[in-house]
Amino acid sequence: MNCDLVIRNGRIVTPGGIVTGDLGVTGETISQVGGTLTAPQVIDAAGHWVMPGGVDPHAHIEQMSGMGQMNADTFETAHTSAAMGGTTTVISFAAQQKGQRISETLADYSARAQRGAMIDHAFHISVCDPDAPDFATELAQAVAAGHRSIKVFTTYDIRLDDAQILEVMAQARASGALVCVHAETDALIRRSRDRLIAAGLTAPRFHAPSHPRMAEVEAVERICRFAEYLDQPVMLFHISTLEGAAAVAEAQARGAPVWAETCPHYLFMTADVLDKPGLAGAKWMCSPPQRTVADQRALWTALASETLHVVSSDHAPYRFDETGKLSAGPDAGFHQIANGLPGLETRMPVMFDAMMRRTGAGPLAFAQLTATNAARLYGLPRKGAIAVGMDADLVIWDPQRTHTYGADDLHDNTGYNPWEGRHITGWPVRVFLRGQSIVENGQCTATPGSGRWIARPELATVPNGNPAPEAS
Repeated sequence: MNCDLVIRNGRIVTPGGIVTGDLGVTGETISQVGGTLTAPQVIDAAGHWVMPGGVDPHAHIEQMSGMGQMNADTFETAHTSAAMGGTTTVISFAAQQKGQRISETLADYSARAQRGAMIDHAFHISVCDPDAPDFATELAQAVAAGHRSIKVFTTYDIRLDDAQILEVMAQARASGALVCVHAETDALIRRSRDRLIAAGLTAPRFHAPSHPRMAEVEAVERICRFAEYLDQPVMLFHISTLEGAAAVAEAQARGAPVWAETCPHYLFMTADVLDKPGLAGAKWMCSPPQRTVADQRALWTALASETLHVVSSDHAPYRFDETGKLSAGPDAGFHQIANGLPGLETRMPVMFDAMMRRTGAGPLAFAQLTATNAARLYGLPRKGAIAVGMDADLVIWDPQRTHTYGADDLHDNTGYNPWEGRHITGWPVRVFLRGQSIVENGQCTATPGSGRWIARPELATVPNGNPAPEAS
């Protein structure tokens, strides 16, 4: 068979197992997996793994934080960083502002993406004001146009109350959308935060107790019940605790339509990263915060049991200077510091090192948790797996290449690397987007605007628009 590109001698990771032989690309599409092929361009991948391009379904790009601060990245810098780490598709947030129509939110965000996108992408609609003009009509129109996921918060000033969340979930069910939830109970966070501030305990290390683990547990349990009540599928973002993972497992055992994710900073970091002199610990502040070693073990177990389905980055970049985390000054308390850390570029290498070398999870699980599951759950039918007819989004991994992260060696606009000093084995040496090489020899060659928005016509995980069953 003649192809445009053949990747030869690699160990090809497909949903059905590991294939040896050639991988053929014709145009933008995978045309054959296995066998012996010919092409004008042949790449020898002997000794390397050929994996699907990463799908990161949780990244904040050109978005205002819950504290009202714009994050550091543009689409160009964020997508370049993603590509350098082996990710070829990203879902970020078109975030509604108070009083803003959903159509205005999407028009503005889409225009920014069209100018700067370097890789393929989709959007979650992040909702903060269901009382905006024509909200229900425009939300349904946006879902029908291919924006098949909606995000809501249970905390921060952009949170919705329970009645609003239930109404958004009901609208999502009628339209055929997945609802994604940042699930922490605001009242518990506010009570904990206010008591710490009153006691003068405002250093970054007190960010962790300001978000008590029970805040996650209570909100996760509540949202699971909402999903069960309405028969509306929900994705629970960034599970960080043993109890949170257990609540998800219990809901799934009851038959609730609930999925969940976690992130590398919960799998590999503990709250100790916040305990540094001065404000240095602010670099690692995120919400929910990092937890304990026991929580890490529980999250790995939940990934292995498929209680948790995705490892996302929750990329939320803020510079460690007066334009970002230090905008409130050198004496800022934890409650005045933007939450979030960069992760688009490090997610895949850190997970590859862990799953291929440290935990024994292996290549199939790595591909599922970093690409395949996210593509399936979020409705990206041509992404996330190596198979004939899929987009030729491919990463060639050198399993022997080692790397130690430096202080500022990423390609985003954050200015620091939260994984500084971490030594990993395994590296993405070539990255292809729809059959075109976009990373080679340590350089990203994609151009701004070359990434495509992906319309998601339907989701296999959501109902067909029938009314929710009456709840007793």
